[in-house]
Amino acid sequence: MRESPHLTSMAVAAAAGPHLSLAVPKERAAAPSAGSSAAPSVDPPASAAARGGERQLLYVARAPDETLIAHLQSRGWQVAAARSAHELGRHVKPDVACAGIVDLASFAPRDIGGLEASLRQQQIGWIALATSERLNDPLVRRLVRHYCFDFVKLPVAHATIDYLAGHAFGMVTLCDPELAPPVSEAGDEEMVGTCEAMQQLFRTIRKVANTDASVFISGESGTGKELTALAIHERSPRCKAAFTAINCGAIPHHLLQSELFGYERGAFTGANQRKIGRVEAADGGTLFLDEIGDLPLESQASLLRFLQEGKIERLGGRDSIPVDVRIISATHIDLDGAMRDGQFRADLFHRLCVLRVDEPPLRARGKDIEILAYHILHKFKTDNARKIRGFTPSAIEALYNYNWPGNVRELINRVRRAIVMAENKLISADDLDLADFAEQENMTLTQAREAAEKRAIEAALLRHRHRLNEAAVDLNISRVTLYRLMGVHGLREPVGADDKGAFAGDEPARG
Repeated sequence: MRESPHLTSMAVAAAAGPHLSLAVPKERAAAPSAGSSAAPSVDPPASAAARGGERQLLYVARAPDETLIAHLQSRGWQVAAARSAHELGRHVKPDVACAGIVDLASFAPRDIGGLEASLRQQQIGWIALATSERLNDPLVRRLVRHYCFDFVKLPVAHATIDYLAGHAFGMVTLCDPELAPPVSEAGDEEMVGTCEAMQQLFRTIRKVANTDASVFISGESGTGKELTALAIHERSPRCKAAFTAINCGAIPHHLLQSELFGYERGAFTGANQRKIGRVEAADGGTLFLDEIGDLPLESQASLLRFLQEGKIERLGGRDSIPVDVRIISATHIDLDGAMRDGQFRADLFHRLCVLRVDEPPLRARGKDIEILAYHILHKFKTDNARKIRGFTPSAIEALYNYNWPGNVRELINRVRRAIVMAENKLISADDLDLADFAEQENMTLTQAREAAEKRAIEAALLRHRHRLNEAAVDLNISRVTLYRLMGVHGLREPVGADDKGAFAGDEPARG
């Protein structure tokens, strides 16, 4: 494949749909050097009207290039510039397709990770700007590989950037937003966050993943401790082996020993065959012990012996079986207090807590609350046939004011319930059951009239059991008008075949 001096072609990111390769003929892709004023042989500049309206483009850089912005605007782009991940998050609109330019060379390495939440948005076709030095950073290479349509090495001509942005925008608009896959194809196994607390957590995960030492994860219930354990495993040398999780608080105490270490045939009544325990099943990989604080004392002694010797004995067996496994444990209780009360062995704690990871609660994650809410909305919006487009200002205010005792798990549940129950295109604080945490929203006269009109129609329909003729007479309007207003206020039921043409001969109601 032939390339221009500035352009390196690569696979289209998964976010843009199927994996495709961009092959541009030299005579069209060849761009001038950064200092040249000549433009590549692409279509000549056209007005926004000639292009069928302005195209949306997000441009994120620590110090946006005003001359580049001016050039893009002259080419028919409506440019929104952002100087940080926080500012970029405010410009991202889940249902609006647009192109994106991210200047990775302008951000400090510690700030680049914060851009990932916006880069993974499927409706944005990203073009990355970077230097050769910055492309040597593994994090930058991963972001470009997974989320960007293409990239160019700086310096580069403005016309080349415009050309690639046009291609990226075209690819994004080919994706049907209603048929596009959700943000995450891996279920709930995804960590989202841009705040400093989460960036520190991501840095810690990368550090502890490269060692075999035991890891202890501390955090409130619902903060995502198992996701953190899985992230550590997937970035470790053990990533190709098994990740086995067990909730120590969900298994009866008298069964926990055999669940962990297995048993031999005949070890007890009903043991008709040998069973491999969770520890042995995780050989070569990672064993995640959730709610380790609920482990009974007798099981604590057996686990301590395994950690010291690296061997297990199945229940009813006499052979010592060597097992190579990394232990990651987690709990939401105060183990320091449990050790003082004699409910947890101090020697076991010191074996488990060689490396410690603290999971931040949701209430301490600032802007992440809103980012997570939109992420959940985008992921589950198909739960409602009506197109839910976002949140009202009062709902956003309530999200920030609420204390979130259930953390991310509670946020997921509230947003999913609101998606199903919402009657409008924007989720309100009432839909989230958080009306008490939002100040009374100012209402215009038009909004007050519309609300009163909707209440009157609902009351009339209820009084007359949805008999439209009688409800229309009661409201002193025609049935056609009533039917139209029901559609405006989202009160209309799907029309059956028997209803076709039912309104053609309607006469206005009296008065």
